[in-house]
Amino acid sequence: MVNVDDAVVARLEFHGERFEILVDSDLAADFRNPNSSNVGIENILAVEEIFKDAKKGDKASEEVMGKIFQTKDVVEVAKEILKKGSIQLTAQQKRKMQEEKRLLIINKIARESINPQNGLPHPINRIENAMNESKIHIDPFKPLDEQIKTVLKAIKIKIPISFEKVKIAVHLPGDVVGSGYSVISKFGQILNEEWQKDGSWIAIVQIPGGLQDNFASQMEKISGGNSETKLIK
Repeated sequence: MVNVDDAVVARLEFHGERFEILVDSDLAADFRNPNSSNVGIENILAVEEIFKDAKKGDKASEEVMGKIFQTKDVVEVAKEILKKGSIQLTAQQKRKMQEEKRLLIINKIARESINPQNGLPHPINRIENAMNESKIHIDPFKPLDEQIKTVLKAIKIKIPISFEKVKIAVHLPGDVVGSGYSVISKFGQILNEEWQKDGSWIAIVQIPGGLQDNFASQMEKISGGNSETKLIK
């Protein structure tokens, strides 16, 4: 358990009530980070108490907790405070979380977007440069998809970009189709398929627009260079 002297306050104000817990700042930040492994609440809390004012030691009313959170269980209420509330972070911790969230945003946009002018993916550095030029602020705690909408709106001024799925025709030798199914399912959806008289297999696959090059590369890999892929416009 965390030393109380080293703990910081995590706070949630909800329905006119304030709820606070004392936590390890690093572990609390990890708890909020989607890339981190699960961190047990018992390792994050300095004391298993929910406070109205942690500095004064004033405990929150169990009756009020039950009414607002539908539970009086300290661990369950603490989870809600960590998920939805604010955490006192050092400047270094906040910068680290912002950078991690920024990379997640860039990678998802690169994965799922295309240049509508030519139907091709944007390179990651082009998206990153457009974000830098737009001077976009990344909130380490706001949901990923919510911030992606804001980022897309801003960078559309700099580069032509849209979130689209594309259809790819793929042709594989029959002896690798089993492996092909497994790989294709990670990219998207098989819309239709057909076996050819020579034993080969063709299909139309729908995938996020930004994955075209990666998809073609994976088809080449599993087929030993004997695959064909083509964007259907």
